[in-house]
Amino acid sequence: METFRLSSHPTRSAAIVSKPNKPELVQILPDLLAWFKKHDYRIMVDLETSAYVQGPKVVPREELASHPLDFAIVLGGDGTLLSAARVVSKSDIPILGVNLGSLGFLTEVPLPSLYPTLESLQSDHLWLDERSMLDCQVLRGGRSVAEYTALNDVVIGKSTISRLNHLELLIDGLFVSSYKADGLIVSTPTGSTAYSLAAGGPILMPSVSGLLVTPVSPHSLTHRSLVVRDTVTIEVVVKTGEEQVYLSVDGQLGMPLDDSDHIRCRKSDYKVRLLRLQKTFFEVLRTKLKWGEK
Repeated sequence: METFRLSSHPTRSAAIVSKPNKPELVQILPDLLAWFKKHDYRIMVDLETSAYVQGPKVVPREELASHPLDFAIVLGGDGTLLSAARVVSKSDIPILGVNLGSLGFLTEVPLPSLYPTLESLQSDHLWLDERSMLDCQVLRGGRSVAEYTALNDVVIGKSTISRLNHLELLIDGLFVSSYKADGLIVSTPTGSTAYSLAAGGPILMPSVSGLLVTPVSPHSLTHRSLVVRDTVTIEVVVKTGEEQVYLSVDGQLGMPLDDSDHIRCRKSDYKVRLLRLQKTFFEVLRTKLKWGEK
């Protein structure tokens, strides 16, 4: 990780992205806007934030990347950060995640530490942590019908209670295995602590140059998670006949899949830039997973 330095421009700008239906934002936002005004920031907010405050310029979340921003501050949990990351990563806008939830692997700043963290940012005392992303393309009859980018994972799973899915896995065009399972998870190192972990997958350090394929409740007990280099192309072929399968991207976007659809995944050219406190990945794991201290 490298030290993050704000631009030397006298007028800086930031965006506020908020989780919907968070009543505590009524108390949080006025003080936050006052802090930004004191430090000569131009502020814009997404539609979710505008429900709790008046005054700042309102910009739909998907349009934030088109504005020159020094950083974006996310008020919510990891889900809110995932949504923001898919938007601002294409413009290299750093994200400061403030945790209003309970777990928060990505939104590591607790609310009581918000203003000390902002002061640290002003004095160039925050770290910039770059995270790889995953591009996913859905091919139907050899033609691309959808494209997505994920920070955590892409899941090919059941859309309803039904029989096991039949899926085939190929790496760089080479057949790996057929799976009878509830689904397959293709994740980044960041996503290794999300659904893949719950499905029994390993934890990867975010700096590992790899991708992870984890079966969900496989019929065969010999099927385990597979770690591959992030230079490969991962392809999953749907073989379910009339059973419907669903593609889920970061647990937020997705689409139904048909039999013989191909889901092609590669490391994205874009990265997410997270503003972080001076904590190691293992400190975060100990805190979030309640691991024992030495």
